[in-house]
Amino acid sequence: MKRILVCLDASPRAPFVLETAADLAKRLDAKLFLLRSVGLPPAIDQEAVAHGASIMGELEAAARADLDAFAAKLPGLVEGAHVRVGTPWDAICHDAKELDCDLVVIGSHGYKGLDKILGTTASKVVNHCERSVLVVRPRA
Repeated sequence: MKRILVCLDASPRAPFVLETAADLAKRLDAKLFLLRSVGLPPAIDQEAVAHGASIMGELEAAARADLDAFAAKLPGLVEGAHVRVGTPWDAICHDAKELDCDLVVIGSHGYKGLDKILGTTASKVVNHCERSVLVVRPRA
């Protein structure tokens, strides 16, 4: 195993997901590639916002700053970081293949109810990704 794609969102559990991936990478002598997907919630009219690119620019800049801060804490372990605009599960599956990653590490919210019917990002990645996926659950 040489490359692990680590999917980090803006939630409080992201550092734990990264810690888990970093521990695994150290044990396997692998490199990490950090990914954050940003987009607008479906309730916001994408067409109306298309002309106000500054909103997406701000979201991308904030995501880039977060990933850079995470990478700075793991010198020599992080091979790269990428912010992708789009649907998270699709961006993850695309980058895992494009970057030829051996493993995808993603966090789980542990949703219930409607999300179990519609599917979460983690479940869509597990079902659609061509790479192996490790779902990190929050500590009890």
